[in-house]
Amino acid sequence: MELVVCVNVMDFTDVSLTALRVFRAVADQGTFTAAAVSLGYTQSAVSRQIAAIERAAGASLLERRRDGVRLTPAGRVVMRRAVVVLDEIDAAARELSGLPGGAVTVRLGWVPTAGATVVPKALAALRHSDPGIEVRTREGNTPALARALRAGAVDLALLASAPPFRPPDDESPPLAVRTLTERPLCLAVPEGHPLARADFADVEDLRGQRWIAGSPADGDRVMGVWPGLGERPEIAHTARDWLAKLHLVAAGLGVTTAPASLAGIAPPGVRILPVRGGPLELRRLVVARVPGPPDEAVNRVAAALRAAALAS
Repeated sequence: MELVVCVNVMDFTDVSLTALRVFRAVADQGTFTAAAVSLGYTQSAVSRQIAAIERAAGASLLERRRDGVRLTPAGRVVMRRAVVVLDEIDAAARELSGLPGGAVTVRLGWVPTAGATVVPKALAALRHSDPGIEVRTREGNTPALARALRAGAVDLALLASAPPFRPPDDESPPLAVRTLTERPLCLAVPEGHPLARADFADVEDLRGQRWIAGSPADGDRVMGVWPGLGERPEIAHTARDWLAKLHLVAAGLGVTTAPASLAGIAPPGVRILPVRGGPLELRRLVVARVPGPPDEAVNRVAAALRAAALAS
């Protein structure tokens, strides 16, 4: 059955750029509260702007759910057009601010582990190969960056997941993804830990350990605890940042999981070990975008990310 979305275009003559920016921020952040914080507005001001743009559309643009908001079919139509308008306004502002003529901006989102390895290498390479491309970056977790892609807040994103990659929610459009790396999940232990005496850890030895996990506020499942242990883990400490987790490991305060790519940059006092004796746990790094023909600058950034991932 064909879906028809009716929007009264005539009413959009009175929609302000502020309302469009607020609408994009809400779709990007996933909640009115988070959007208000990111913009420096009160929550009531955000609500008023959303109400105004929905009145102009003559339709509900956001589905209010217990876990946040999602774009409705009408909301996706408006967002697609709003992104074009806002990007053009932002491009004009950059030109007027004195950026070099011909400079092209690509907005890149990345998960923290990619920021520790792949992103710096790719950006350094691009400075030499494509000095006319300015890459602006932001860090986030996979669900947040998927929202940012759909909201038009970023052009590309490096996302992480267990294979096969599945979008973190059921929103459309589906993301176009390309796998960059797929490597085993490992265990980070203090040098003085009994498990550090061997060249690998057995999965059975992970039961009863004290874990350093990711913060629940990240919105992902519990990160940092070995999957499938079949017990309630003892989480001694939580931290958002992977480097903070590894420094807690170095201090002897617990163990945590880590992608194999971090082995070469772990702080002193940490051993990163492969784990045997159970199902192989893999972690995939993908570069994702909203489907559609990307421009040449986005293609160049994606190529640099692929090269950096292969070298990491």
